[in-house]
Amino acid sequence: MSAFVIDLAALTQGHSRIEARAPATALDLPVEIWPGDVEALLDVERSGDKVTLQGRVRAQARFECVRCLKSFDRTFDVPLTVFADRANRTKRAEEELLERDHEMRFHDGRKIDLREEAREAVLLEVPMAARCSEDCQGLCPRCGADLNQGPHDCPAPALTRPE
Repeated sequence: MSAFVIDLAALTQGHSRIEARAPATALDLPVEIWPGDVEALLDVERSGDKVTLQGRVRAQARFECVRCLKSFDRTFDVPLTVFADRANRTKRAEEELLERDHEMRFHDGRKIDLREEAREAVLLEVPMAARCSEDCQGLCPRCGADLNQGPHDCPAPALTRPE
């Protein structure tokens, strides 16, 4: 079982703090992009069957820069908030609507599975076009040299005259 599946029997009523750590594959994240563990530090407030989890999820991803094509790592440290209540207290249609809209999660009284929420939290932070730095110069369009290394000896394009 993943560390992101919280055992409710281990949680006391009131406030507590939990740490979760699991390989990225446990959250269905590809190891090629997410080579390390995903970690979470969560404050938990439990009142009866209602549970509120608030904290941060941290993971490191490996990307290829869209400008210079170099591989680089970026650490994500993102907020995570989950509200959960025991299932079957309301109509099933209402529960499905609340879960679909990410308003509330429902648990069976034994455990709360946070894998999907943690996965989604880090994936929402992934940029559409990953760059190694905001000021990455990219590659020379003529010779392919890395422009981040400074000036280079790129031959000027030959001028051609129309005949």
